[in-house]
Amino acid sequence: MSVHCAIKRLTAPDIRARKGGGRLVMLTAYHALSARLADPHCDILLVGDSLGNVLYGFDTTLQVTLDMMIMHGRAVVAASRYALVVVDMPFQSYEESKEQAFASASRIMRETGCGAVKIEGGVPFTETIAFLVARGIPVMGHIGLTPQSIHTIGSFRAQGKDEAARLSSSSNQPGPIESDAAAVSAAGAFAIVMEAIVEPLARHITLNTPIPTLGIGASPACDGQVLVLEDMLGMTARSPRFVRRFGDLAAQIDASIAAYASAVTDGSFPAREHLYGLAVTTTTPG
Repeated sequence: MSVHCAIKRLTAPDIRARKGGGRLVMLTAYHALSARLADPHCDILLVGDSLGNVLYGFDTTLQVTLDMMIMHGRAVVAASRYALVVVDMPFQSYEESKEQAFASASRIMRETGCGAVKIEGGVPFTETIAFLVARGIPVMGHIGLTPQSIHTIGSFRAQGKDEAARLSSSSNQPGPIESDAAAVSAAGAFAIVMEAIVEPLARHITLNTPIPTLGIGASPACDGQVLVLEDMLGMTARSPRFVRRFGDLAAQIDASIAAYASAVTDGSFPAREHLYGLAVTTTTPG
């Protein structure tokens, strides 16, 4: 367990300096309550666009807007004290141009108070990453399975199988995912999320990349790990293979709601101790 004793909030340079050091702990947080609970144990809180799936019931993250990310990001920053807060840049907020990306990212930073933004994609977005970093906006990269590109990828499946198979060959040419990692790092990103990348390739990239890697369905060799909080707590009906459920809150919540409904139905709630009575004023005989 990583419980912080310091008061100072972590920054992107602090995270960058952890390469090869202690493992980084990262979870998603979408609102004040989850941020307040997760903050003492995490190095990074990610306001992910996965909130579209978890909170809003969307099938993909493509419907998430910039305004939604800012609203949730503001709540997470306000309720946390120690962890670096990173806010996802949603679909259509950065792809058009580096200038569009700067306008979106600067708005996120200004209106939420977060410490960094995250951009999905590798080589095609290196110019954008460098443009943002040069203008004072820390950027976390995201390679491998990129949910905003689901219609191009086709399905949520592990990435890099063919590329990993070539690692043991005599070829010195990096594959596309390895090239993405190198390009994002060279562009100035302070860390990279690696999602659903086959283990040998994720391990290889971690060992050969100068900035921290954060695995989600990648490798225990990554410099840190990230999961969706609700998946980890066992609150979602289904979760990816790479999720370990550290709790079973769905069953506990269901039982609690059932108990509440029963108490309302049978009249045992509210009881006397839950009610406000009239104040009684007494006088003392003179």
